[in-house]
Amino acid sequence: MTGIDHPCSFHGLPVFTLPAPGDDGGLPDTLPGADSIAWRLDCAWDGPEFPVLWQHFLDTVDPAAVRALLIGPWWSEEYSPLSPVVELIAADAGRFPALRGLFLADVVGEECEVSWLQMCDITPVIEAFPRLEELVVRGGGSGLNEETLELRPVRHEALRSLRFESGGLPGQVVRAVGSCELPALERLELWFGSQWYAGDATVADLAPLLSGGAFPRLRRLGLQNSEIQDEIAAAVASAPVVAQLEFLALSMGTLSDTGALALLDGQPLTHLSGLDLHHHYLTDPVMARFQELCDREGVHVDLAEADHWDPDDDEPRYVAVSE
Repeated sequence: MTGIDHPCSFHGLPVFTLPAPGDDGGLPDTLPGADSIAWRLDCAWDGPEFPVLWQHFLDTVDPAAVRALLIGPWWSEEYSPLSPVVELIAADAGRFPALRGLFLADVVGEECEVSWLQMCDITPVIEAFPRLEELVVRGGGSGLNEETLELRPVRHEALRSLRFESGGLPGQVVRAVGSCELPALERLELWFGSQWYAGDATVADLAPLLSGGAFPRLRRLGLQNSEIQDEIAAAVASAPVVAQLEFLALSMGTLSDTGALALLDGQPLTHLSGLDLHHHYLTDPVMARFQELCDREGVHVDLAEADHWDPDDDEPRYVAVSE
């Protein structure tokens, strides 16, 4: 699960993990103000079951003032599906009128590999929080169980930032995102992952997103961590959506000279403030072209984590996050 960490801040607030009931240290004498931090719930190993922790949270913190919430490991022993957690959160949504940021599955590799997370349909939480502004979902499909991530097309007036971090993002989810009506969306980030972990999205699935008509306020777009990064780059090279962007990320995937040259020979990128290509398979001459272009036009380009891949050796290329 390389490249995935617990965030220190979320939705502009420092993250604080609520001590679970029965923790040896107990609750501190004074907890932070309910609106001053992003609250993280973590059942950990041998901790309470999630319903117990959730009730403890409701009893300990004023839910009406909570602005951001992160759900860490929701199992106490064996891995379990996220669906009961989603049901609880959605059922109590009325108690959280100030909630603007939600992170489902803030889990790192030491706790559970991203492809082992047993996900579910996360649409109910989107529908339950009409004022939600930021949603992050970690996890996706899996070759190990049938509990995969699902999404239904929805209309949401307030959502400004949507990010799916996955080692295998189902094509159904990508198509659903493209069918959503999100008039306020400014940032969209999709990690596609590997086909071995149900990452079966295609370039055709991206057509609504690339058209420029789906999300009129979109300014930051990440199409990342893909085994078909060359195909995505070639599609982006002529995609209408690029003209409205300030920042573009095609990083973490298997980008080679093929996709990079299509991008360089496509529509101008000089209006961007940033171009993220880190974790790639570009040769030095192609990297030099990007660097020269961006230096000349004042575009910040990230070319870190170069893997000097030789196509003549027939060596495989890897995404940054898969299992």
